[in-house]
Amino acid sequence: MSKIDYRRQTVIVTGASSGLGAEFARQLARRGADLVLVARRADRLKDLADELTRAHGVTVTVVARDLGQPDAGRTLRAELESRGIHATGLVNNAGFGTHNALTDEDPDRLQSMIALNVSALVDLSRAYIDPLNSADTGILINVASLLGFQPTPYMSVYGATKAFVLSFTESLWEENHDTGLRVLAV
Repeated sequence: MSKIDYRRQTVIVTGASSGLGAEFARQLARRGADLVLVARRADRLKDLADELTRAHGVTVTVVARDLGQPDAGRTLRAELESRGIHATGLVNNAGFGTHNALTDEDPDRLQSMIALNVSALVDLSRAYIDPLNSADTGILINVASLLGFQPTPYMSVYGATKAFVLSFTESLWEENHDTGLRVLAV
């Protein structure tokens, strides 16, 4: 595999308004990658985009969107490509967890967690797997959690979604290991 020239990359980072997503964006921008930042909070995305553009001279596109909605990946790809933006990398970081006994959880909140942590991640990965594969050095990073490796009382659904992310990503790695696409769960 050839070395990644980040100055030739356009990387989508989901959940970029805070935490790990914002840090992924900072590290990629420091290496020279152009970015598409996606999350619900437009004001935070705009502030981060301004910071990264000033500090690193990269192009940063902001997309305020709730990725927990159906067809998240396909609609995002269609929107970006209609704007002339063709991603070469994707960091699936958007997600959330709760910490109560299952019987105390709001069923609608659990469905929202599964929709974002699992369904959106799969839809985004599927929407972008072909274009990332056709890039010389495509990047697909799915953010999992240590909780995906073990049963976690009071975070059972969150842990299960992250176990899914690990298994799914390992399978994608196997399907694509002989291409130029780098697939990684972190």
